[in-house]
Amino acid sequence: MRERPIGVTILAILAGFAAVLAAIHALQFLGLIPFVIGPSGFHVHFYNFWYALMYGLLVWVYIWLTMMLWRVEPQAWIFLVVITLFYLIFDLFTLIGASTWEDVSVSIIVNGVILLYCMLPGVRDAFGTA
Repeated sequence: MRERPIGVTILAILAGFAAVLAAIHALQFLGLIPFVIGPSGFHVHFYNFWYALMYGLLVWVYIWLTMMLWRVEPQAWIFLVVITLFYLIFDLFTLIGASTWEDVSVSIIVNGVILLYCMLPGVRDAFGTA
């Protein structure tokens, strides 16, 4: 096990927070939690289930990534970058699908911060990718 710098600890915490946001989105698309602001443009049940399934998978992946980051596994860095890009693209598709900016803004901002933070030289050095 490698020594965990503060930057990697912050990334692990942000990844855990992204898992919580993905869980909230999954519960919203299942209809268990209402959308906070504005209507959702998804009225067909298949699309609700599809989005809930995809966000549910993101929850699982982000929990797994949080554990990998906590152990400072070298492959966690590139996997976090790829999954964060996927989450950003998925949020943009959700936004195009008639959801409001307020519904996805927090997850877009958090994932943008994660992606920017991954590119810092200290974080890349911790994973040996610099």
